[in-house]
Amino acid sequence: MFTTRPTLQGTFGMVSSTHWLASQSAMAVLEDGGNAFDAAVAAGFVLHVVEPHLNGPAGEVPIILAPAGTSEPRVLCGQGPAPAGATIAHYEGELGLELVPGTGPLAAAVPGAFDAWMLLLRDHGTKTLAEVLRYAIGYAEDGHPPVERFGETVETVRELFETEWISSAEVYLPGGRPPAPGTLFRNPALAATWRRLLKEAAGEGGREAEIDRARAVWREGFIAEALVRQSERPTMDTSGTRHTGTLTRADLARFSASYEAPATYDWNGWTLCKAGGWSQGPVLLQQLALLPDELPAYGSTEYVHLLVEGCKLAMADREAWYGDASEVPLTELLSPEYNAERRASIGAKASYELRPGTPGGRTPRISRHARDVATGAQAFDPMGVNAGAGEPTVSHYGATRGDTCHLDVVDRWGNMIAATPSGGWLQSNPVVPELGFPLGTRLQMTWLEPGLPGSLTPGRRPRTTLTPSLALRDGVPVLAFGTPGGDQQDQWQLNFFLAVALREPVRGGYDLQGAVDAPNWHTDHVPSSFYPRGMLPGHVTVESRIGADVIEGLRGRGHQVTAAHPWSEGRLCAVARDPATGVLSAAANPRGMQGYAVGR
Repeated sequence: MFTTRPTLQGTFGMVSSTHWLASQSAMAVLEDGGNAFDAAVAAGFVLHVVEPHLNGPAGEVPIILAPAGTSEPRVLCGQGPAPAGATIAHYEGELGLELVPGTGPLAAAVPGAFDAWMLLLRDHGTKTLAEVLRYAIGYAEDGHPPVERFGETVETVRELFETEWISSAEVYLPGGRPPAPGTLFRNPALAATWRRLLKEAAGEGGREAEIDRARAVWREGFIAEALVRQSERPTMDTSGTRHTGTLTRADLARFSASYEAPATYDWNGWTLCKAGGWSQGPVLLQQLALLPDELPAYGSTEYVHLLVEGCKLAMADREAWYGDASEVPLTELLSPEYNAERRASIGAKASYELRPGTPGGRTPRISRHARDVATGAQAFDPMGVNAGAGEPTVSHYGATRGDTCHLDVVDRWGNMIAATPSGGWLQSNPVVPELGFPLGTRLQMTWLEPGLPGSLTPGRRPRTTLTPSLALRDGVPVLAFGTPGGDQQDQWQLNFFLAVALREPVRGGYDLQGAVDAPNWHTDHVPSSFYPRGMLPGHVTVESRIGADVIEGLRGRGHQVTAAHPWSEGRLCAVARDPATGVLSAAANPRGMQGYAVGR
């Protein structure tokens, strides 16, 4: 079978990420004797440098890891909560806002990514902080050739940078122009930040003590001071007004990344592991739970219709039940009885309704705004063009904008990790002049309406779209995967996973590249997680190469179908390990022409 690239196979180590420099940096760490967790940290910091329009140190990262020999993967949560001063009373009552802005310091949660990477390195890595940071420092100091989307993103916010966010213009408009492919782009302020961090963290006590000192510098030292100063600067945001943020030194000092058990679902000998109901992760589990025992032929009209309609139901439940502000009834949402009832509501025609369920007899709670956009009372803005920022990656017409990152690593010992770093985009907030990177905007995913699972609540995590995956086969970790893509992440991952699970093994292992390359789709049927929170009821975007018969078949079933660019849907990365043979595999997304897998 033809694939855009081979499924890589070997026994030493495999890396897949959304940028080739991150992948190769991770591989260099493996070659230097590091393990998968050392490699992932190095890649994560390189992604901050080479994809600053997609993630940054003050963003967030959920991680799923499976140390060698374990049958119980863990989630490492690098999603920071809302600051203590981020209350509905302040945003709605005092400032008169109806939605959390899509940019600016009011949308900034407590940064979570840095501490999560540090905790991973301290607890599961073997390398020193300097050994993993040297790749990111090198690219920031000496330069890297920027990908096209980097400069294109800067161009979309050029006027804002030149008139309002001057500190961003100083970094991202060198010589008055956006970074151009074929040149070298440098961020000396970021390199200086990491060099100062290493200097202040140095001392006695060994590797772990040094990492903990680095965490303290971030929380309470010069980095914390600079982040708070930036939050206190009046900043133009998507509301059209300059606002100051709510982040304080106390918010930064009290945050720590944390470990927790994953949400899981067993399906046909597989166990899928995801982050819990504070994330989008259980949507993938619900989509699997909604599948019937017998599936239509893979890729057929009936197959895509079934998956799209199941996705609508799972995503409606996400709106009604997921969040960190209240208990998420995952046991009921994943139960056979609940999903049999939900499955029965899938008909031969496309649904145009937002239909959350009633797990355990509970009454669903949907925001007023979501109800309004579901009935067409407000305009739909799929790409956040009013915002100038955001993670939504593919519009209903197939154009790309914004996004996030992903990386997977497996090593010769069997350690495996999937991570989806995002937030802190260059287009989210002004660059902190002293640091070389901006604050994030993840609070835009919260609602300014009390009593909802996703209501803005001090000390609670916003319900993120970031959702890495790790799968076990007969209780053994065998597959790590994920994708950028905002609300589309678990839609694309479902199609990828089923392509892996339903097809016969190829060349002695799962055909990862074939599953990555398989034609994909997404629906904008549910409210977007990003400002201005729009939706398109009944709409589906498919890659045109899915076939004219499938496209017309879906239209015949009532779907509003857009046939987009043939290679527009999905940004998947994946690594795998066969526990019987020790053979490692990897694949990466050809779409966008920058994701890459490496290994041997």
